[in-house]
Amino acid sequence: MESWDEIRRWRKTERAVMIERRLAASREDRARWNEAIAATIAQRLPQFRQMLVGFYWPFKGEFDARPLARALLKEGARFALPVVVEKAAPLIFREWWPGKTLTPGVWNIPVPAEGEPVTPEALLVPLVGFDQQGYRLGYGGGFYDRTLAAIMARTGSKPLTVGVGFELSQMATIHPQPVDIPMDLIITEARFDEVRPEGLLPLT
Repeated sequence: MESWDEIRRWRKTERAVMIERRLAASREDRARWNEAIAATIAQRLPQFRQMLVGFYWPFKGEFDARPLARALLKEGARFALPVVVEKAAPLIFREWWPGKTLTPGVWNIPVPAEGEPVTPEALLVPLVGFDQQGYRLGYGGGFYDRTLAAIMARTGSKPLTVGVGFELSQMATIHPQPVDIPMDLIITEARFDEVRPEGLLPLT
């Protein structure tokens, strides 16, 4: 594929396939995968307990980070949820904790109803798909790429970006474009990989 129009059409098709594949997994399988991913994050990323971590409300069978967030909050972590402020613009993040007032956002996904924007030091980023170079296939809005670019422009550094999804979401390539920003880590129920220039490297 050479043109962006071709790649965009291909991504739309692949996105639908990946979401359908995820939704077709049994509830029991997804629960088991959720537990494995949460355990990996809790054990392998102890620095989260001293960080402000951006996460996401689960959508269409995604990894559910809420139980993990509730547990890590008790150990010193802070968490924030993304808010879409306008189309084709960076996300903002507002701090979240159990009992925080939420309101329906885009696609009726709950978001904090109020609060000053905060800048996460790390991000758990949902993977519709991921490739062997650490790039993610998202929902097509480009929100995370814009958000990461905006944070880097404002602060001079990028949050630790942790792509989180299931093994069934892996792809050979998403045909990355110049605006696509790779993850730093990819975590599934079966992997904890660092993203290197040469591709995904399992961390032991």
